[in-house]
Amino acid sequence: MPDDAEFQESRATAYTVPAGPEFRHELEIKRSRFITVIARTPGEDQARAVVAGLRREFHDARHHCSAFVLGPDRDVQRSSDDGEPSGTAGIPMLEAVLKRETVPGAADLSDVTAVVVRYFGGILLGAGGLVRAYSESVSAALDLAPMVRRQRLRICSVAAPHATAGRLENDLRAAGFVMTEASYEQQATVLRMALPDDPAGLAHAAERVAALTAGGASLQPGGTEWVDVPLS
Repeated sequence: MPDDAEFQESRATAYTVPAGPEFRHELEIKRSRFITVIARTPGEDQARAVVAGLRREFHDARHHCSAFVLGPDRDVQRSSDDGEPSGTAGIPMLEAVLKRETVPGAADLSDVTAVVVRYFGGILLGAGGLVRAYSESVSAALDLAPMVRRQRLRICSVAAPHATAGRLENDLRAAGFVMTEASYEQQATVLRMALPDDPAGLAHAAERVAALTAGGASLQPGGTEWVDVPLS
């Protein structure tokens, strides 16, 4: 997880990422097979490893074109035509990722690598046809790939007796709070909540904790972390 110092260098407080490590989708266009792989990649090394792995898996394919966008601010962007005419594959794929609206009116998809493996079907598509094919391949895969929001949240803790911690955690989840991994100490279970990093949100959570425990537990703010939360 990035620390607070790293977070302060980012302008973004939330963005969208693929929910799983990998998603695949295939289109056939004029007898050519376009196999699109959408992978979650937090860094450039992971992105390049995905491309290399697909080259090995589909070693008999003619092209393994790629595009990736990384970081909360989407400041790392790369693409490759991998032997297709210049500008007909990598750039259209990159634009499909960059222009993808994952929340209404906002395009913020990142930490994602798109690879399109092409098996040539014997019919030339021309430059315009290639641009459409690669763009549509990525767009179609993104239409179906599950996504989650990645938010920078304040991690707060609540210490509760072992006997009542499970019920308290369920009550907090039911109230709409995002719970992260708990820890177990000798005298208590420490529940952790991921909260919006603003005074009003923290105050509301503290009041709810106090009400659910009849004042027996209190909310202890901690540091911030990037946390995956479901798309609303």
